[in-house]
Amino acid sequence: MSVADETPRSGWVRALPLLIFVGMSLFLGWRLYLGRDPSLVPSALIGKDAPALNLPAIPGTGRLGLSDADLRKGGVTVVNYFASWCAPCRVEHPILRELAENEALKAMGVRLVGVNYKDDPSNAARFLSEEGDPYAAIGLDASGRAGIDWGLTGVPETFILRGDGKIAYKFIGPLTEESLNATLLPQISKAMR
Repeated sequence: MSVADETPRSGWVRALPLLIFVGMSLFLGWRLYLGRDPSLVPSALIGKDAPALNLPAIPGTGRLGLSDADLRKGGVTVVNYFASWCAPCRVEHPILRELAENEALKAMGVRLVGVNYKDDPSNAARFLSEEGDPYAAIGLDASGRAGIDWGLTGVPETFILRGDGKIAYKFIGPLTEESLNATLLPQISKAMR
């Protein structure tokens, strides 16, 4: 058979594996990135006691560390994992200040605490000094062990705990004004019930 004897159909047959590969790649990419909201990744810890915390303070902040007792004071506690090296954490920081300064939430006993994740303590202290410190308490998770126990997938992540220390909700990614109003505040209200 010579090249002249080839039919146009044989070109399609040769291209079929490439077309299948491209089609599958597009489908999988859509499912991974566009087909779902990454902040909706389920957590196996929802409804369960928050993992134990006994974290030291960040030197230079004049704060105490963070312990289990801080998570079980009777009101709703918002736990925010952050790091100074995390660009999205810097983006969400004004939203955290807004949350911490909300007088209505304070009156209802809602507290914001932070866990500084795998960070250099001097960088964390400088970050809080420059950007403001919205946290009622902060613990240093230098090794990342607490993050593993909490099922952290990255920073920033924010957890809502009921007054009994059970995890009510987990938000993955940086908080925005929209997600604060549409998601986090309703979840805080729900956790108060």
